[in-house]
Amino acid sequence: MASSDQKPLPTPASTGGDGGPPGKPTTMSTMMLDKSAAALQSLRPVKQIKQHVCTFALYAHDPHRQVETHHFVSRLNQDVLQCPVYDSDDKHARLIGVEYIVSRKIFEALPKEEQRLWHSHAHEIKAGLWASPRVPEMLEKTELDLMAGTFGKFWCTWQMDRGDRLPLGAPALMVSPQAERVATVHPDLVRKRDKKYGFSTEDLKAARADVEVPADPRPGQADYWVRHHKGFAVDVVPHEMKRHAPFP
Repeated sequence: MASSDQKPLPTPASTGGDGGPPGKPTTMSTMMLDKSAAALQSLRPVKQIKQHVCTFALYAHDPHRQVETHHFVSRLNQDVLQCPVYDSDDKHARLIGVEYIVSRKIFEALPKEEQRLWHSHAHEIKAGLWASPRVPEMLEKTELDLMAGTFGKFWCTWQMDRGDRLPLGAPALMVSPQAERVATVHPDLVRKRDKKYGFSTEDLKAARADVEVPADPRPGQADYWVRHHKGFAVDVVPHEMKRHAPFP
């Protein structure tokens, strides 16, 4: 199945139900085990998550397909961040992908073929689309200046907008909103997000007029799909396995 499939074949995993994943409700014994494990284990990687960012993403092979995304950010260092991405910030949110974020210095050191898979964040931030719910804008200023010069690679593993009740098919490469018409976020998506969190994207945009953006926000092959009008789609094909010894 290619990531560009508009719709998987109808199955219990792709249609029906209440839209949530198929399966029985979590039992009390399982919930007790989870609570005990959480009290006894370190869960260090998860506890490194320090920030929640709500924004929007477009499918690289079909930018008309757009979704609201929730990125929970942890820092490996000042130049490399990693984010599990969810469809909401509710307690039953579904993990729909992962984004890696790097500084401009690291991005420019990547091979050109690799750079094609990365998108810039400058427009997304300046336009007020990138937002940290419930965090005062004044506290974000320094962080926004830094993030405006970064680049992300985002793989979506669960295409919720198709109605998939489980992660189906190959991962899909996602890209960021841009100023070009084809890359503009649907107004209804923005209004829905603003209403949920009680802020205005237009007000955020106005408040970020002085956010510093690099003179060349798209170095190398960043935002390849905008430059060349060609996206990328992943396909799953049979491939001869590498064998270091004969199979029995």
